[in-house]
Amino acid sequence: MTHLEPPRFEHLNNLLIAGLSERYSGDAIAGIPAQWRRFVPYIGRIPEQAGSATYGVCRVDGEGMEYICGVEVSGFTDIPPALTRVRIPEKRYAVFTHRGHISQIRDTWQAILKQWLPASGYLAANTPEFERYSEEFDARTGVGLEIWIPLRD
Repeated sequence: MTHLEPPRFEHLNNLLIAGLSERYSGDAIAGIPAQWRRFVPYIGRIPEQAGSATYGVCRVDGEGMEYICGVEVSGFTDIPPALTRVRIPEKRYAVFTHRGHISQIRDTWQAILKQWLPASGYLAANTPEFERYSEEFDARTGVGLEIWIPLRD
């Protein structure tokens, strides 16, 4: 069982993300690392990019999950057509720090969604969840990665 530290709670204003999108179902999420490799050349070259953090945005529906590797942008005006635009609405979030290797991120997600959330008394909002990879993110250690879960008001 994955050990979770207690989350911190943050209020986030609207967040605009531009990035590469792929759809996944079941165990096909093993393709996400390759998706990130395809996205890396865009980082720092997207018009209106704000900051250097990167995001893994998850939009789940009845058919699986859309995963967007992206960066924050200040607007969508000049975003290249090959990139998906996502508007994440203002919400309160439970924020979890992932302490393990990046290969163990699925275990952290499972612990949050199947253990912490049902026991917490909170309900997830029907808006995208996301991973935030800070400027300090190190793919070898996993340091610098947070998972943000939107909460219902």
